[in-house]
Amino acid sequence: MDDAHLLIVDDDERIRVLLQKFLIRNGFLVSAARDAAHARRILTGLEFDLIVLDVMMPGEDGISLCRDLRTTTSTPILLLTAKAETGDRISGLEAGADDYLAKPFEPKELLLRINAILRRVPAAETVPVAPKVLNLGAFRYDIERGEMWSGDTPVRLTATESQLMRIFSSSPGEPISRSQLVEKLGRGDGRAQERAVDVQITRLRRKIEEDPKQPRYIQTVRGEGYLLAPD
Repeated sequence: MDDAHLLIVDDDERIRVLLQKFLIRNGFLVSAARDAAHARRILTGLEFDLIVLDVMMPGEDGISLCRDLRTTTSTPILLLTAKAETGDRISGLEAGADDYLAKPFEPKELLLRINAILRRVPAAETVPVAPKVLNLGAFRYDIERGEMWSGDTPVRLTATESQLMRIFSSSPGEPISRSQLVEKLGRGDGRAQERAVDVQITRLRRKIEEDPKQPRYIQTVRGEGYLLAPD
């Protein structure tokens, strides 16, 4: 996705400059912020295609900023963290991040993660099409446009949540295993990635289920995975 505009938020000037130069060389427009407050000021005047956000910063940390941004924007967020523990990664995903990358990392790996996230962002529909809709109680999901609605109000989905709905809506009523979801989302292998998918499912349920703990529409099928059960 050439010419995508990225925002790098990191208190380490050396890392900011390094990433900015590297990503510009790879075809991106790049802005940079030194902390959460600086990022907020930039975000009031500009829109971005993706935010690369460091977790460990003085003042407001990245997870807190991520959680707050999720109340107003669905812009994809990639967290950078010096902590390798799964718990910290899960905290980031629960705060609304689309992916995470532990420091230290190779810039090329960051580039691969960024491109993978941008590919998951639903492309804008350019040709009007007859809508094909799934009804989920008070919500409806337009399969062609990749949009979720509650009455006349659009429901804000993150890039990963949008991709999950596209996957589920392609075969409603059929179980999809966690490993298949990991593969379709373009993530790496392993139990940690399956756990990350569980977190994304939980977040999606909170948006559309009347009782997320006893889901009606995104059901767990024991031993098989998850399935979408529209009305």
